[in-house]
Amino acid sequence: MLFIDNTGITDASINLAIEEFALKNLPMDDSYLLFYINSPSIIIGKHQNTIEEINQEYVKDNNIQVVRRLSGGGAVYHDLGNLNFSFITKDDGQSFHNFLKFTQPVIDYLQSMGVNAELSGRNDLQVGEQKISGNAQFSTRGRMFSHGTLMFDLNLDDVQASLNVNPEKFKSKSTKSVRSRVANIKELLGSDMTIEEFREGLLRSIFGMEPSEVPQYKLTQDDWVRINEISKEHYQNWDWNYGLSPKSNIKHTRKFPAGLVDIRMDIEDSYIKDIKIYGDFFGVGDVVDVENALRGKRYENAEVRDALSGLDLKHYFGRIEPEDFIGLIFLEE
Repeated sequence: MLFIDNTGITDASINLAIEEFALKNLPMDDSYLLFYINSPSIIIGKHQNTIEEINQEYVKDNNIQVVRRLSGGGAVYHDLGNLNFSFITKDDGQSFHNFLKFTQPVIDYLQSMGVNAELSGRNDLQVGEQKISGNAQFSTRGRMFSHGTLMFDLNLDDVQASLNVNPEKFKSKSTKSVRSRVANIKELLGSDMTIEEFREGLLRSIFGMEPSEVPQYKLTQDDWVRINEISKEHYQNWDWNYGLSPKSNIKHTRKFPAGLVDIRMDIEDSYIKDIKIYGDFFGVGDVVDVENALRGKRYENAEVRDALSGLDLKHYFGRIEPEDFIGLIFLEE
């Protein structure tokens, strides 16, 4: 495994471009590890409705950058107290959805520091009932990354104020707010360690050697040219980060083991004139395929069922049964 040094860049639109560049362009004879720290920003999951996920007034007043990532999952707040890691590797057909494989090195380091972290639920690292890390994955053309946050010394008040959290996410939880569910690793360490020291310690733990000795892939000048192009094409692009939400007269939302699924439909003369699927689920396929299969079909159970019959919904959403998804379309209990 090779380490990619992002040269201290804290612009989320560049850091996510580095990750995408590495995923799609670097030789897969090796796997790669990327660390990055972002200035205040909200990183939106691929399938989420940005406008509804953020507190727009607070985000604007506090100059918080909003960037959509490639992976699914929920929106997260980043600042200079948050360390992000990304493992970039081949997709061997067994690693996608296997969050433990990629978080275990992080767990091992945290436990060696006296922080009793463990993987909980789909994709969180928790200490007791408090979350210290969220993780997500993306796969394309036989390659994948698994990336995550490490809330080391995050401004937790900004987390609470900048995000609008769907109440569906808390229906099965005893806690009722983001602020009460999360904790900073620095508090749990009970020391004055800096995030730079924490980063070096994690690097040392993963590679088993001093940071100065860790083998690296050094980004070339040509690499940086392409990274900046990707950043402009995607992560600095309003259409990518916010997107246009079609008008809808039906909204059905439910939380499944795969995650939250939110379906918006514009039904006209008993036909699905338009449809958009949002959520924090993790899938390999692009849900545009599902939307295209349903658009223009009669809003009727048999026709919807027939339209979806050729699609493997688990490929798009993860752990969800066809009957449950069809039930959501018609809001059948």
